[in-house]
Amino acid sequence: MNSFSSRFSVLHHVAGSIGLALVVGIYEPASAQAPKEQLVVALSNPGKPGLVSVKLVGGSITVVGYSGKDVVIDATARAGRQAAARPVPANAAGMKRIDTSNSFDLTADEANNQVSIKTSSWKNPIDLVIKVPQRFSLQIGTVQNGNITVENVSGELEVSNVNGAIQLNDVSGSAVANTVNGPIKATFKTVTAGAPMAFSTVNGQVDVTLPSSAKAALKLKSDYGEVYSDFDLVTEKSPTKVARINEGGMQRVSIDEWTYGKINGGGAEIMMKTLHGNIYIRKAK
Repeated sequence: MNSFSSRFSVLHHVAGSIGLALVVGIYEPASAQAPKEQLVVALSNPGKPGLVSVKLVGGSITVVGYSGKDVVIDATARAGRQAAARPVPANAAGMKRIDTSNSFDLTADEANNQVSIKTSSWKNPIDLVIKVPQRFSLQIGTVQNGNITVENVSGELEVSNVNGAIQLNDVSGSAVANTVNGPIKATFKTVTAGAPMAFSTVNGQVDVTLPSSAKAALKLKSDYGEVYSDFDLVTEKSPTKVARINEGGMQRVSIDEWTYGKINGGGAEIMMKTLHGNIYIRKAK
């Protein structure tokens, strides 16, 4: 057994599926680094498109497309709040604090090129770096204490965050990305013709770069910001839509305003929305 660590891994085959389970239990002195572990997941159909899905409570996610045939998951558990920083309860006066182990769980299940990753990120934030074959779709999200970055991946990308940024670098295909507190930035090499996309945040800017030949119908809204584009497009403001709803004998009136425009004659809808921030629609150089 390595110093301060023990590791248990299980490889399990059931009905053509592969499951990898890793449980790490580590005692760490204050100066020790947070535990790091790696899982390598073999695919049922190497060379074919696949899907990775993972949802974190706390932590960051980075996904990178590469030329390999496996899905490689590197997990790093952030050190929890040091025991010395936690207050001693009154009923423990005169007693010694016993350091407890710092551990995290990481599991990956694969079936038909679909890889599902689960972690114990609700205990302490866990940062994941995942390498996937380039033709892979993603369903990934985190809630707090981290950002999401995707690079060099081609597929259907579903990306969500709550308190953090989303960045898509040199991706292809289509994307739906949303966060609450953070910016969204996406750069596409190619886009799937006819596939709708959406990018939304509450506090942050939306910055999307599309190929110069991309065809799209834009639906744009920034409540407290501006919209900028270097595409040759003419936008038109939608007729103001007023909704009246009766609630408890009172009438609630809501006004919903969007700005519309077309790129290269129009195509599938691309929605971009923010409350506090600007919207940038860029043409790839």
